[in-house]
Amino acid sequence: MSALKVLFIGGSGIISSACSALAVERGIDLTVLNRGSTTTRPLPQGARVRQADVRDPASVREALGDEEFDVVVDWVAFTPDHVRTDVELFTGRAGQYVFISSASAYQTPPLRVPVVESTPLRNPFWQYSRDKIACEELLTAAYREDGFPVTVVRPSHTYDKTLLPFDGGWTVVDRMRRGKEVVVHGDGTSLWTLTHHRDFAQGFTGLLGNERALGEAVHITSDEALPWDAIYRTVAAAAGVEPRIVHVPSDAIAAADAEWGAGLLGDKAHSMVFDNTVLKTLVPGFAATTPFARGAREVVEWYDADPARQVVDPHMDGVMDRLVEAYRPRAL
Repeated sequence: MSALKVLFIGGSGIISSACSALAVERGIDLTVLNRGSTTTRPLPQGARVRQADVRDPASVREALGDEEFDVVVDWVAFTPDHVRTDVELFTGRAGQYVFISSASAYQTPPLRVPVVESTPLRNPFWQYSRDKIACEELLTAAYREDGFPVTVVRPSHTYDKTLLPFDGGWTVVDRMRRGKEVVVHGDGTSLWTLTHHRDFAQGFTGLLGNERALGEAVHITSDEALPWDAIYRTVAAAAGVEPRIVHVPSDAIAAADAEWGAGLLGDKAHSMVFDNTVLKTLVPGFAATTPFARGAREVVEWYDADPARQVVDPHMDGVMDRLVEAYRPRAL
């Protein structure tokens, strides 16, 4: 039996890099189409690379010729125009087209948890999520009307060793180590699901070439959900410190910084716990095995290995200073 022939459009991002590595490890015949400019997450040996600008359909056609694939995965499709171009490019040339959507497309705030794949899609707070919903709607119509072989995958907060789970990134750890207060939205008790990219890859590669996944939408997440206070304390422990937490309402954060606020109100401020039954049915044996405590140590070790990575964002540092000053508990 010949190896599964798969095309990744992108393939060196936080999520896709682990999927590229595992695909090659599992004997998949992997071609990666990108601009050839990645250095942080090199592609695995054994992956064939074709260079093209995915936003230029002519360059994609030139790079791929008339080649056909068992599976095409687009890691960098964000708008209906991107997806529309993919449908035109790959109709009749792919046995399965996998669209990377987002769990932030689910009803926000959710009216019930755990979230399942049939939870309504609605996010009035974040344009990114609304664009993903529009992409899904276009692809659902293509599947229903023309049989376009789509599978939708909805990642939630997926990380690798380079990604801290905070707005401001290293700025938060720097503040912790300097003994400064850090801002946690709300009262710190809302639940959040963090998924290591290697765990995501285990579920994702099991969907490739899986006929039972055609026409389906599937999220891939860990089963571990932590309160935000615990997430901050876990990172602090990995950094060797005790955090000084100041709780700030999400609306106040949004008023102080619109970009930070959009990600909170449209996603992180709401408890998100997922039921992974659909994935475990399609990919028997799937289990996320990396607890965040271990993942947090990997992240801090990566930053500590090179001081050049420890970049403090002065804007975010200043916003946090102002919020801390306004919401620090006062002695009676």
